[in-house]
Amino acid sequence: MAVRRTGSEGRSMKIGIIGAGNIGGNLTRRLTALGHDVSVANSRGPETLTALAAETGAKPVTVTEAARGAEIVVVTVPLKAVPDLPSGLFDDAAEGFAVIDTGNYYPQQRDGRIAGIEDDGLTESRWTEQHLGHPVVKAFNGTYAQDILDKPLPAGDPERIALPVAGDDEVAKKAVRNLIDELGFDTVDAGGIDDSWRQQPDTPVYGLRGGVAAVTEALAQASPERPASFRG
Repeated sequence: MAVRRTGSEGRSMKIGIIGAGNIGGNLTRRLTALGHDVSVANSRGPETLTALAAETGAKPVTVTEAARGAEIVVVTVPLKAVPDLPSGLFDDAAEGFAVIDTGNYYPQQRDGRIAGIEDDGLTESRWTEQHLGHPVVKAFNGTYAQDILDKPLPAGDPERIALPVAGDDEVAKKAVRNLIDELGFDTVDAGGIDDSWRQQPDTPVYGLRGGVAAVTEALAQASPERPASFRG
Protein backbone atom coordinates (compact mmCIF):
# COMPACT_ATOMS: atom_id res chain seq x y z
CA MET A 1 0.00 0.00 0.00
CA ALA A 2 1.12 3.57 -0.58
CA VAL A 3 1.78 5.85 2.35
CA ARG A 4 1.90 9.49 1.39
CA ARG A 5 4.62 11.76 2.68
CA THR A 6 3.90 12.96 6.20
CA GLY A 7 7.45 13.79 7.31
CA SER A 8 7.87 16.78 9.59
CA GLU A 9 9.78 18.70 6.97
CA GLY A 10 7.29 17.79 4.23
CA ARG A 11 9.77 18.42 1.46
CA SER A 12 11.58 16.53 -1.23
CA MET A 13 15.11 15.45 -0.30
CA LYS A 14 18.00 14.47 -2.51
CA ILE A 15 18.87 10.86 -1.69
CA GLY A 16 21.68 8.72 -3.08
CA ILE A 17 21.44 4.93 -3.07
CA ILE A 18 24.59 2.87 -3.60
CA GLY A 19 23.57 -0.69 -4.36
CA ALA A 20 20.52 -1.68 -6.38
CA GLY A 21 19.82 -5.14 -5.00
CA ASN A 22 16.64 -6.09 -3.17
CA ILE A 23 16.86 -3.46 -0.42
CA GLY A 24 18.34 -0.72 -2.61
CA GLY A 25 15.90 -1.35 -5.43
CA ASN A 26 12.84 -1.29 -3.19
CA LEU A 27 14.01 1.81 -1.34
CA THR A 28 14.42 3.43 -4.75
CA ARG A 29 10.83 2.48 -5.60
CA ARG A 30 9.34 3.80 -2.36
CA LEU A 31 11.41 6.97 -2.03
CA THR A 32 10.71 8.09 -5.58
CA ALA A 33 7.01 7.37 -5.04
CA LEU A 34 7.16 9.65 -2.00
CA GLY A 35 8.50 12.44 -4.17
CA HIS A 36 12.18 12.37 -3.29
CA ASP A 37 14.95 13.06 -5.82
CA VAL A 38 16.77 9.72 -5.94
CA SER A 39 20.05 8.86 -7.63
CA VAL A 40 20.91 5.15 -7.72
CA ALA A 41 24.18 3.39 -8.49
CA ASN A 42 25.58 -0.11 -8.58
CA SER A 43 28.93 -1.74 -9.25
CA ARG A 44 28.05 -2.59 -12.87
CA GLY A 45 27.34 0.92 -14.08
CA PRO A 46 24.30 3.13 -14.77
CA GLU A 47 23.57 1.46 -18.10
CA THR A 48 22.44 -1.62 -16.13
CA LEU A 49 19.88 0.44 -14.19
CA THR A 50 17.80 1.70 -17.10
CA ALA A 51 14.80 -0.52 -16.25
CA LEU A 52 14.74 0.61 -12.61
CA ALA A 53 15.13 4.22 -13.72
CA ALA A 54 12.29 3.90 -16.22
CA GLU A 55 10.06 2.30 -13.58
CA THR A 56 10.75 4.82 -10.83
CA GLY A 57 12.09 8.04 -12.31
CA ALA A 58 15.30 7.69 -10.29
CA LYS A 59 18.49 8.89 -11.94
CA PRO A 60 20.99 6.11 -12.73
CA VAL A 61 24.53 7.29 -11.94
CA THR A 62 28.01 5.98 -11.25
CA VAL A 63 28.98 5.16 -7.68
CA THR A 64 31.17 8.26 -7.52
CA GLU A 65 28.19 10.42 -8.50
CA ALA A 66 25.61 8.84 -6.18
CA ALA A 67 26.26 11.07 -3.17
CA ARG A 68 26.52 14.33 -5.11
CA GLY A 69 24.32 16.86 -3.32
CA ALA A 70 22.67 14.11 -1.29
CA GLU A 71 21.21 14.78 2.15
CA ILE A 72 20.94 11.05 2.85
CA VAL A 73 23.12 8.35 1.27
CA VAL A 74 22.13 4.68 1.57
CA VAL A 75 25.03 2.22 1.34
CA THR A 76 23.52 -1.18 0.66
CA VAL A 77 26.29 -3.35 -0.77
CA PRO A 78 27.79 -6.66 0.38
CA LEU A 79 30.18 -6.09 3.29
CA LYS A 80 33.10 -7.47 1.31
CA ALA A 81 32.53 -4.76 -1.33
CA VAL A 82 32.75 -1.83 1.12
CA PRO A 83 36.58 -1.47 0.89
CA ASP A 84 36.27 -1.27 -2.92
CA LEU A 85 34.03 1.80 -2.82
CA PRO A 86 35.89 4.83 -4.23
CA SER A 87 37.72 7.21 -1.94
CA GLY A 88 36.20 10.65 -1.68
CA LEU A 89 32.77 9.08 -2.10
CA PHE A 90 31.08 11.79 -0.04
CA ASP A 91 33.15 14.80 -1.11
CA ASP A 92 30.22 16.43 -2.92
CA ALA A 93 27.42 15.42 -0.54
CA ALA A 94 25.21 18.07 1.07
CA GLU A 95 26.34 19.67 4.30
CA GLY A 96 25.27 17.63 7.32
CA PHE A 97 24.37 14.56 5.24
CA ALA A 98 23.57 11.22 6.86
CA VAL A 99 24.72 7.76 5.75
CA ILE A 100 22.50 4.70 6.20
CA ASP A 101 24.36 1.39 6.41
CA THR A 102 22.17 -1.66 5.73
CA GLY A 103 25.05 -4.16 5.81
CA ASN A 104 25.35 -7.58 7.41
CA TYR A 105 28.35 -9.85 7.88
CA TYR A 106 27.91 -13.25 6.22
CA PRO A 107 31.42 -14.74 6.40
CA GLN A 108 30.53 -18.27 5.31
CA GLN A 109 27.92 -17.47 2.68
CA ARG A 110 29.42 -14.40 1.01
CA ASP A 111 31.96 -12.11 2.63
CA GLY A 112 34.83 -14.31 3.75
CA ARG A 113 36.51 -13.74 7.09
CA ILE A 114 36.99 -10.09 8.08
CA ALA A 115 39.65 -9.73 10.76
CA GLY A 116 38.49 -6.33 11.98
CA ILE A 117 35.14 -7.81 12.92
CA GLU A 118 36.25 -11.18 14.26
CA ASP A 119 39.65 -10.38 15.81
CA ASP A 120 39.25 -6.74 16.77
CA GLY A 121 35.63 -7.04 17.87
CA LEU A 122 34.26 -4.28 15.66
CA THR A 123 30.57 -4.31 14.83
CA GLU A 124 29.81 -4.55 11.13
CA SER A 125 28.79 -0.92 11.02
CA ARG A 126 31.86 0.33 12.92
CA TRP A 127 34.05 -1.54 10.45
CA THR A 128 32.05 -0.09 7.54
CA GLU A 129 32.24 3.39 9.06
CA GLN A 130 36.03 3.17 9.26
CA HIS A 131 36.27 2.28 5.58
CA LEU A 132 33.81 4.98 4.52
CA GLY A 133 35.45 7.65 6.65
CA HIS A 134 32.08 8.99 7.81
CA PRO A 135 29.69 8.12 10.64
CA VAL A 136 26.86 5.77 9.67
CA VAL A 137 23.38 4.98 10.93
CA LYS A 138 22.54 1.28 10.87
CA ALA A 139 19.04 0.52 9.62
CA PHE A 140 17.14 -1.89 7.34
CA ASN A 141 19.73 -4.65 7.85
CA GLY A 142 17.15 -7.06 9.29
CA THR A 143 14.24 -5.90 7.14
CA TYR A 144 12.69 -8.13 4.50
CA ALA A 145 13.07 -6.25 1.23
CA GLN A 146 9.53 -7.02 0.13
CA ASP A 147 8.18 -5.54 3.35
CA ILE A 148 9.46 -2.13 2.23
CA LEU A 149 6.84 -2.33 -0.53
CA ASP A 150 4.12 -4.35 1.17
CA LYS A 151 4.10 -3.49 4.89
CA PRO A 152 4.06 0.31 5.32
CA LEU A 153 1.24 1.60 7.51
CA PRO A 154 0.21 5.05 8.76
CA ALA A 155 1.58 6.33 12.06
CA GLY A 156 -0.49 5.07 14.97
CA ASP A 157 -1.68 1.89 13.27
CA PRO A 158 -1.40 -0.92 15.87
CA GLU A 159 -0.02 -3.29 13.22
CA ARG A 160 2.80 -0.96 12.16
CA ILE A 161 6.20 -2.65 12.04
CA ALA A 162 9.12 -1.05 13.92
CA LEU A 163 12.74 -1.07 12.78
CA PRO A 164 15.79 -0.77 15.06
CA VAL A 165 18.08 2.15 14.26
CA ALA A 166 21.60 2.51 15.70
CA GLY A 167 24.00 5.42 15.37
CA ASP A 168 26.31 7.76 17.27
CA ASP A 169 25.30 10.99 15.53
CA GLU A 170 21.96 11.95 17.07
CA VAL A 171 21.14 14.48 14.35
CA ALA A 172 21.79 11.94 11.59
CA LYS A 173 19.87 9.26 13.48
CA LYS A 174 16.87 11.59 13.81
CA ALA A 175 16.94 12.29 10.07
CA VAL A 176 16.99 8.56 9.33
CA ARG A 177 14.20 7.81 11.81
CA ASN A 178 12.08 10.57 10.24
CA LEU A 179 12.65 9.05 6.80
CA ILE A 180 11.68 5.58 8.02
CA ASP A 181 8.52 7.04 9.59
CA GLU A 182 7.74 8.62 6.23
CA LEU A 183 8.20 5.21 4.59
CA GLY A 184 5.50 3.83 6.87
CA PHE A 185 7.39 2.19 9.74
CA ASP A 186 8.02 2.98 13.41
CA THR A 187 11.56 3.00 14.79
CA VAL A 188 13.31 2.04 18.01
CA ASP A 189 16.56 3.70 19.07
CA ALA A 190 18.98 0.78 19.30
CA GLY A 191 21.84 2.81 20.78
CA GLY A 192 25.20 3.68 19.27
CA ILE A 193 27.16 1.88 16.56
CA ASP A 194 29.07 -0.12 19.16
CA ASP A 195 25.67 -1.43 20.33
CA SER A 196 24.55 -2.39 16.82
CA TRP A 197 25.52 -6.04 17.39
CA ARG A 198 22.05 -6.24 18.94
CA GLN A 199 20.55 -6.18 15.45
CA GLN A 200 23.08 -8.30 13.53
CA PRO A 201 22.11 -11.62 11.89
CA ASP A 202 20.81 -14.38 14.19
CA THR A 203 19.77 -12.00 16.97
CA PRO A 204 16.15 -11.93 18.20
CA VAL A 205 15.34 -8.68 16.38
CA TYR A 206 16.81 -9.76 13.04
CA GLY A 207 13.89 -10.30 10.64
CA LEU A 208 11.35 -9.58 13.38
CA ARG A 209 8.05 -8.20 12.13
CA GLY A 210 6.96 -6.58 15.37
CA GLY A 211 5.94 -3.28 16.85
CA VAL A 212 7.91 -0.96 19.12
CA ALA A 213 7.43 -3.06 22.27
CA ALA A 214 8.44 -6.31 20.57
CA VAL A 215 11.51 -4.76 18.94
CA THR A 216 12.58 -3.13 22.21
CA GLU A 217 12.30 -6.46 24.01
CA ALA A 218 14.18 -8.32 21.26
CA LEU A 219 17.06 -5.84 21.37
CA ALA A 220 17.34 -6.34 25.13
CA GLN A 221 17.48 -10.13 24.71
CA ALA A 222 20.41 -10.10 22.26
CA SER A 223 23.72 -11.76 23.10
CA PRO A 224 27.01 -10.21 21.98
CA GLU A 225 28.45 -13.65 21.26
CA ARG A 226 28.50 -14.27 17.52
CA PRO A 227 27.15 -17.76 16.72
CA ALA A 228 29.42 -20.22 14.90
CA SER A 229 27.30 -20.01 11.76
CA PHE A 230 28.18 -16.31 11.49
CA ARG A 231 31.93 -16.63 12.10
CA GLY A 232 34.53 -17.09 9.40
